[in-house]
Amino acid sequence: MERDTFNDTARTLEDAFFAKENARLLQQLRDRAKQQERRAAMRDVVRVDDDELIDHLITLGLEPQTVLALQLVPLAAVAWADGKIEPNERDAVLKAAAAEGIAPDSVAGQTLGTWLQHRPGAELVDAWKRQMRALWPSLSPKERDEIRGSALERARSVAESAGGFLGLTSKISPQEKAVLDELAKVLAD
Repeated sequence: MERDTFNDTARTLEDAFFAKENARLLQQLRDRAKQQERRAAMRDVVRVDDDELIDHLITLGLEPQTVLALQLVPLAAVAWADGKIEPNERDAVLKAAAAEGIAPDSVAGQTLGTWLQHRPGAELVDAWKRQMRALWPSLSPKERDEIRGSALERARSVAESAGGFLGLTSKISPQEKAVLDELAKVLAD
């Protein structure tokens, strides 16, 4: 009888240990799955196959929506540089957004649509600058190069989408050039 009680106690302890261990392993699997989901969401926004950059952005506490907004502000700033948006500029911004996977009916797409209808205030661009300046030192030189290159390329394509006269003048207005120069200054090392 005493041996049965001992076996029952041992079995109970063993069951408790394995239940706790199974719960720990299950939580690890859930955490890994959640991390993979965050990576996939961030990868969709950043559009690079650099897992280190993706993980670094996540480690910094950035969410895909934040990174997306950081990518769109320069486009709106360049489009509005001369005080109005030309149809070609609007199309270029929407094309750049679509290339980043931004659907017009998504929150980011709707926000961008609002920015294209109504000029965002200077405080939005200032907030973008502050955010980038805060983020910049925590990125590696390679990460900075990737972000700088893609941001300036998209902004320049918006600036070049309107303007110029029969190919004889620059497609980039002086106001757009000033915004591009300011963006480049913010994204400089």
